[in-house]
This record gives sequence, structure tokens and C-alpha cells, in this order.
Amino acid sequence: MVKIKRPVVKKLKWGVSGCGRFTEHTFIPTLKFLRRSSVHSFYSHNLNRAKELAEISGSSGYFDNYDDFLKSDIDCVFIASVNAHHYEQVIKAAEAGKNILCEKPLSITSRQAEEMVEACKQNNVLLAVNYLHRLHPHVIKANELIKNQTIGKLVSVVVSFNLDFPPGNNFRFNKELSGGGALRDLGTHMIDLLRFFGGEISEINGYMDNIIYNYDVEDFVFAIVKFENGSYGSFNVSYNTKKAFNRIEILGHKGTISIENFIGVKGVPSKLTIQLYGEAKKSFRRRGNKFLFMMKAIQKSFLKNQIPPVTGEDGLINIKLMEELERKCQR
Repeated sequence: MVKIKRPVVKKLKWGVSGCGRFTEHTFIPTLKFLRRSSVHSFYSHNLNRAKELAEISGSSGYFDNYDDFLKSDIDCVFIASVNAHHYEQVIKAAEAGKNILCEKPLSITSRQAEEMVEACKQNNVLLAVNYLHRLHPHVIKANELIKNQTIGKLVSVVVSFNLDFPPGNNFRFNKELSGGGALRDLGTHMIDLLRFFGGEISEINGYMDNIIYNYDVEDFVFAIVKFENGSYGSFNVSYNTKKAFNRIEILGHKGTISIENFIGVKGVPSKLTIQLYGEAKKSFRRRGNKFLFMMKAIQKSFLKNQIPPVTGEDGLINIKLMEELERKCQR
């Protein structure tokens, strides 16, 4: 393994590859809450767009050449480009010695993801994936209640993420660029949550379809999983629902947990409800920026050169599960 000597830094200088809406409306505003992180450079195939976001964020670096971007004064990279570009950009960033936060899904195929994970290992860089739901305090608390068996033996976990996404020019409707539709975009988050709560998954089965919108990628997915520990889980995701009760429901032998106003919702407090056998029902509300919780954890990881909370290996496992479900739904 190639060892790269990393100087101790007191503040992370971020480069951002991909100048879409998430970068503009989520990443840039969120970093303003982190005293030890700042944005220094932007990359886009559209130089004017990179320049626009540089001006918005008050940074001076903007590029339409990825190699020049990596040579700019940055310590780490947030890769927020279209899914099909993650592969090349992660590997080049790893070879340049930059720690990486990559958008989900990690790549288009598990073969590519394996190469990306290996490239980061060989170049001694950290690779994190933006599965931001894991870091919210309500999710962490629910996971603790499962692990210490406060709700008894885990029976099942049910998660859902449904929204309305009519046909348009977004890259998510182009299978070559996205890898798929609702599963690759929303389902990957739900698979990651299922694994966080229930552990590793031994089986996955389900259905994929176009129920409302007839574009090239699926607008609906329903899946059921079996965890290695013997319990079960399920998720449904869709691009075709204008109003949905997106929620998390965790069933144990001695109690249940639900989390509402959490998935696909911004600006309102999430609600954690715990109901244990023989006790009164308890509810807790918490307002919080999921991406800010994630970025605080990533910042700490990169500054201290520690394993991030959601790793490239997690991203690889999630892709393999999506591929398995896609294969079974093609039969």
C-alpha cells in the first residue's frame, strides 16, 4: 500500500465536483456552519456554472478541467456529479491523495465500486459515501434501542421514501447516466438504513415497475429483505406519489419504534416515538439538518484521519444488493 504523509491541517479546504442544485442549495450553505471547513474550488464541465458557484460561495477556484481542479489548493473532494462520472473522478482524486466524500450511489456497477474502494486503499485516502440519514440523532437513538434489545428481539424494519418526480431533463431519467430510477436514487438510502438497523442482508426480493410515469427508468420499487440475524425488513420507494407518509417503523418483541417527518422532509422537526410493553408511549421531536450531521462527522473523520461513519465498503454492499434486486426483477 502506498503511504501518503498527511500534514496535520486545522481546517479542511474542500473542492466540489458537480455544480447542481444540491451543491448550491445544500452543500455550500451547510459548510457555513462548520468552522473547520471551507470551499476553495469547483469543477464542472460548464465553466460558467463553476464560476457562478465560486462567486456565490466566495471562493476563487473554478475549473472545467478535472485534473487542474485536483491540483488546486484543496485537501478533500465532494463528488456530486452524475452517477456515471463517480468512477473516474473518485479514482483520480484518490491518486491525487485527496480524501473523498462521494454522493450515492457510489457508482453505476459493483465492479466499478470495487475498483474505487481498492484505489482509495492503495493510495491511503479515506472514502465516505453520503448516506446522510444514518447520522440523525433519532436514527442513532433507534439503533441503540435495537442493539441493546430495549425493544427485545428485532422482528422487522419497514422504511419508505416516496415523492413525485414527473418526466424531465434530469440525468436520473437517463439510465446510462444514473444506473436506474427510484431504486438507485431513493432505494439506495433505504437499503442503507435497513442495514444500519438490522445488520447485513442475506436475501433480497421484490418488484420494480412503471406505474404512473412511462420513462426509461422505474418509478416504483417494493422489496423485502431477510437479515443474517433472522429478522426481516422491507422498503418501498417511488417517483410517482404526490403525498406520502414516508416513515420508519421498527418492530421488536417487546416494543416498537417509529420515526416520522424525517424522510424526504425539510424544515420540520422529526418525531421519534417509542412504545415499550408495560410502559407509556413516549415521543420526542428534534429539528435538525441531516446533511449537517453528516458533514460534522465527515469533517472529524478527515481531520483526524479516521474511518468515516459510512464507508466506500458500505457503498459497495448497497450497490451489490441493488444489482441483485434488479436481476431478480428482470426475470
